[in-house]
Amino acid sequence: MNEKNWHKFPLLFSLYIAQSIPMSFFSTVVPVIMRQENYSLSSIGLLQLVKLPWTLKFLWAPIVDNKARTTKDLKRWVLISELFYAAIIFSIAFFDLQTDFKLIIFLVVIAFIASATQDIAVDIYAILSLKPSERSLGNSMQSGGSFIGSFFGTGVLLVAYHYYGWSNVLMLLSVFVIIAVMPLFLSKREVTAVENIKKERVTVKDILSFFREKGKLKQILILIFYYSGIIGIMAMLKPYLVDLGYSVKDIAFMSGIFGTLTAACSTLLGGFIMRNIGRRSAMFLFLTVTMIAAIYFRMLAATTPSVMALYVGIGLIWSAYGLSTVGIYTLSMDAVRKGREGTDFTIQIVITHIGSLLIATGSGKVAHAFGYKGLFTAEAIVTAFTFIVLFYALPRKKHIKQ
Repeated sequence: MNEKNWHKFPLLFSLYIAQSIPMSFFSTVVPVIMRQENYSLSSIGLLQLVKLPWTLKFLWAPIVDNKARTTKDLKRWVLISELFYAAIIFSIAFFDLQTDFKLIIFLVVIAFIASATQDIAVDIYAILSLKPSERSLGNSMQSGGSFIGSFFGTGVLLVAYHYYGWSNVLMLLSVFVIIAVMPLFLSKREVTAVENIKKERVTVKDILSFFREKGKLKQILILIFYYSGIIGIMAMLKPYLVDLGYSVKDIAFMSGIFGTLTAACSTLLGGFIMRNIGRRSAMFLFLTVTMIAAIYFRMLAATTPSVMALYVGIGLIWSAYGLSTVGIYTLSMDAVRKGREGTDFTIQIVITHIGSLLIATGSGKVAHAFGYKGLFTAEAIVTAFTFIVLFYALPRKKHIKQ
């Protein structure tokens, strides 16, 4: 790797940490608390709807594409979005989760709108700064940053919540968000590719035209189904651990710390694998890890698993998630059109969010009706179908060489 280009990787790493810490915190602490208060699994699954802004962000992605055309513009979008994001999180600290639950959910949705906007700007920065041969490693940084953010939000802050309470943790969280974006503004390097792209305006019609391009329908099939064998298990993992009798502190370490650190390591491995064996072979390999994880959890649900057996399962499912994220992000970057980077990448990631949202919300209903064994069986079946989708839809291209 050229030393001149190396600075972009830790920079991307820090930017993706900034946006993932609060999301992972809100999607982890609240489900655990709700389960302890005897909320149904269906209700916990529906909580995933707070991520709706990340599903709808394609609607304003063209605006960011048009306005963020220079490095200076991108920095401004990131700073404004992140300051607003941090301010909303700080304000939530003054409300009580038990008595102000609906208001807190509303504020979280508003905060996620700002987070989704920041994500669009950072994605544009990443796409324009990475060469095609650097995308797998760049997406290792993107995915790894997200998982390290989840490590803080799901693990460290969940433990902090256990000891210090809601208000103190939310204030600390808002500070984390600001600190994580500072490397972008300390960086003196400019992304020259951003300065020289064509100035044609991007409109809402560009969202529709993306779907009409050759090969895009096959790409969409991959985006919809690739995570399907992972998300249901991930959504119900913490309630499953609660029902097995594990405490908040135990869950924080098992899933929030061990799980997310495993995923972060797997993203680094995934980037190197994809760079060396190519997109197609890597995608099949990553999906195989998902199948192994789904079958393993089906076996766990048929017994009373030991702590060690659970750690193996958690490591498998988080590794599958990390590897799959690198693969999907890299394929999505490959498919963007010039001048429409933010819009096209956002469309594709939103498609994965929609698929994940449906699986996550449905997983609670399946677990409620058929138990965890039924849910994990369903996830293995869906993964088997995804192999067929992948064989049909994934282009047979040689991997991009350095």
